[in-house]
Amino acid sequence: MMTESKPKPVFGENSDFFDLLKNKKPALFLDYDGTLTPIVSRPEQAIISQEMKDLLAKLATKYTVAVVTGRDMDDVKKLVGLDNLVYAGSHGFRISGPNGLYQEHEKTAVLLPELSIIEKELMDLQKKYKGVQIDRKRYAIGVHYRNAKDEDIEDLLADFEEVLANNPGYKKGTGKKIVEIKPDLDWHKGKAVMWILEKLGLSNDESVLPIYIGDDDTDEDAFEAFQDSGTGIGIMVEHTGKPTQASYTLENVDEVAELFKKLL
Repeated sequence: MMTESKPKPVFGENSDFFDLLKNKKPALFLDYDGTLTPIVSRPEQAIISQEMKDLLAKLATKYTVAVVTGRDMDDVKKLVGLDNLVYAGSHGFRISGPNGLYQEHEKTAVLLPELSIIEKELMDLQKKYKGVQIDRKRYAIGVHYRNAKDEDIEDLLADFEEVLANNPGYKKGTGKKIVEIKPDLDWHKGKAVMWILEKLGLSNDESVLPIYIGDDDTDEDAFEAFQDSGTGIGIMVEHTGKPTQASYTLENVDEVAELFKKLL
């Protein structure tokens, strides 16, 4: 693992970001929530704008574009609605793309029934704490507490930890006002991105510069994979000052769109 350093703005007088793209084509790997759409109070309200969708459609005619998200793969495919993109859902546990590209984790038969049992346990938290929302994905279960009462959050997280402790073989994921239970397996967004690059024949293509853009804790796995392999660049959206493996930053979703326009 490489040491985190302060990421640099993509835009600005002293930015060297676009120098890195000279004589190279970007391959874009993009988180959804907080990257392609602003963070909202309820996940089902995170609808991608028509402008952003149009930009992605144009980018995909020139470059490789993949959406890599904690959301379920079918959910994000429906939201984005473009056929010529690669989609990696559930932090990369399920991947599909053009020309028959597909992978689903080998432990599907075991994981899905176990997660259904854990989901029932977590639904008790939704009943117990007002404003909490349980979000079942194919390979993870999110507990959103953005709308919970402040005075309930400590108890809620303690109850979450109890459910986690009662289910060996699963681990906690964290994000912006969300905790998740997901399989404790050596697979994450970083591994998924590297798998996609390999399957598309881009791993050793020196004419391509992979770029991962994300805004949350789970995106650090992809930033780190690029740092460790020296194959690409990580960009953190709305950097809060927390340690990050990303090399560059963008202020918000609007700046993500501005970057896309520059790349076009």
